[in-house]
Amino acid sequence: MQKKIERKNKSLHFQRSNFQRKSKRKEQVSYSKPEIASSLKSVLAQIGKPHSAPFVPDDFQIKALEAIKKTDCLVIAPTGSGKTWIAREAILSVMEQGGRAWYASPLKALSNSKWVEFGLHFDPENVGIITGDTKENTEAPIIVGTTEILRNQLYDAMHQGLDLKCDLVILDEAHFLGDADRGVVWEEIMIYLPARINLLLLSATIGNGEEIARWLETIRKKKCVVIREEKRPVPLYPLFLHPSGCLHPFLEGKKVSPPVADFIRRTNERRLRGGKMPDYIGIIKILEKFNLLPAIFFLKSRAECDAALNARGTLKTLQNSVEFDNSLYEILDRFPSLNNHRQLRTLRAWGLASHHGGQLPAWKMLVEEMMNRGHLRVIFATSTIAAGVNFPARTIVLFNSDLFNGNDFNPLSATEFSQMTGRAGRRGQDNIGFMLAVSGRFMDLNHVRHLLFQKPEDIFSRLKNDFAMVLNLLLSQTPEDIRKIFERSFAAYQQNIRHHGADFSAAKSLWKDFSHHFKFLQKEGFVDEAGALTEDGHWASKLRLDYPLLVAQCLRDNAFPEENEKLLAAIVAFFAYDRDDDMKLTVKDLPPKLTLSFKKVALAVRPLIHRLEDACFPVVKLHASAGAAVYCWAQGHSWDSVIKATGIAEGDMATLILRTADNLRQIASLKNTYPEIADCAQKARETILREPVLFL
Repeated sequence: MQKKIERKNKSLHFQRSNFQRKSKRKEQVSYSKPEIASSLKSVLAQIGKPHSAPFVPDDFQIKALEAIKKTDCLVIAPTGSGKTWIAREAILSVMEQGGRAWYASPLKALSNSKWVEFGLHFDPENVGIITGDTKENTEAPIIVGTTEILRNQLYDAMHQGLDLKCDLVILDEAHFLGDADRGVVWEEIMIYLPARINLLLLSATIGNGEEIARWLETIRKKKCVVIREEKRPVPLYPLFLHPSGCLHPFLEGKKVSPPVADFIRRTNERRLRGGKMPDYIGIIKILEKFNLLPAIFFLKSRAECDAALNARGTLKTLQNSVEFDNSLYEILDRFPSLNNHRQLRTLRAWGLASHHGGQLPAWKMLVEEMMNRGHLRVIFATSTIAAGVNFPARTIVLFNSDLFNGNDFNPLSATEFSQMTGRAGRRGQDNIGFMLAVSGRFMDLNHVRHLLFQKPEDIFSRLKNDFAMVLNLLLSQTPEDIRKIFERSFAAYQQNIRHHGADFSAAKSLWKDFSHHFKFLQKEGFVDEAGALTEDGHWASKLRLDYPLLVAQCLRDNAFPEENEKLLAAIVAFFAYDRDDDMKLTVKDLPPKLTLSFKKVALAVRPLIHRLEDACFPVVKLHASAGAAVYCWAQGHSWDSVIKATGIAEGDMATLILRTADNLRQIASLKNTYPEIADCAQKARETILREPVLFL
């Protein structure tokens, strides 16, 4: 059955690119008869707010808290079920004994949110934060930060021969262990963390929790208790919206309901020949009529989310309450730069908002706050908000059964689907939550039915070598020690368990790749013949960047400007830009000073880039436009003028500036080796970190 679904989805997605090349003007679905099937009346009658009652922890929360006080614990429970309560109580238990706790999350936004939340719960003086661009109260008994920062602290502790000043580590969103790009950081933390420090892992979507726990037990020599909770805090009821405007139950038992089955049968043959655009406002009116708001509409792209705001049609404006106005003005007082945001009027007048990676971080926080306080009707969002952001709704609306992964559209996985449906139903505010499937060209209703009963997929190791990792391991480990680390990895454990110890194991593959990196570092003078870091290797290890060798080469060749912080910020941006070059700026737009600096850097790194290519290592393409954009910002130009000049999304520009600032922070750490450049880097960082990019 699963193979049939996959084949069908692949056929469906193969057609998508051709369809998207056609005219943008498409006929809309018209929901002419807004009504509900009679069988839904009893279901919708359950809508309402639960009776307030004193908080009583669930059994799984009590068991998890008992476990983490003694040993490691992995908690797998649905979104909104109270995993943070376990974390807070575990932190309190550690603090009462005079200990310290580290709470790590995958996202800066989530770290900022937890910093505020824990500050309110434990008092601000007890909570510090460390991310790439924020560092406050770092000696506090509770530290909140990103996983990369925690991993870097473990590198430093191993190098200095010290024990991490911590008694409890909490890894939130632990399913990131399986993330293709960043999972290596989670695995490194689990391998390097001293066994005396209890480890609490929190996730809503891990299929093979027991396997991960057994691996941790083999490397940490202590029990790892797995606590699973299947029950959602708010029950989920799946609905189907027929093009006529009638709401139907999506399921009957474990099968699609007869109206859904009939619709599939009637439309199956013509699905790939035509399609109509959904009428977002029509859907909002239906949801409003049957008390199914607020809702999150999951759309396929940033552009579609923003365009949906313009389709207000005949939707009535909100009669804003005093609470709405007070909440909005309170947030705008914190972020005055948002007073002129182009989408503010739509949010204020109609209670609609767009939320995606192209938005400013401060705007996304405003939207989240307003949604959490119950002031919005609908958020149009990409699926990226499903993980790590806490703003649930009564209803989530799905228009597509696939997801764009950056290269292609693939069928939604059970994990992705679980993250999205996990936003349906607000604990303490809803008796019942809803998922609404809307028919459309890229909606496979049978695939959605399958996902409703499928468990999250297993997580697989993503451990891999890069130059920053190899340099940092060589700070404190011999090559032989590192070979043993690979033998203890989750990658090796999984292969041994699943393939009964294949001859060419994952550990051997990792070691072979490490040796490849190691030999290149030796040729470049960062590692000596005995396998130890040279003087250059020691300072280069502090460059915990995507391309540390290129930055190191610029430092070696004195290619960076050391007397002009604005110019340095622009030059470092060349190495920080991680997107396709979609800016309007070109080399011709560079000021003469920046052109000369760009040429100097290009000349310095070009031979190294050729050597990396010859050795089959991936290399970065330097985009002059990124430097021009950051130079414009560093010179003090207004945010709007920079965005207009670059032509890229505000969120992408903010990300570029934050990544540049993080690169500058690494260079600034080299004050003992390159004092002038380090000082200039610190000034450059301060120059570009201002509103609306930096906000607290």
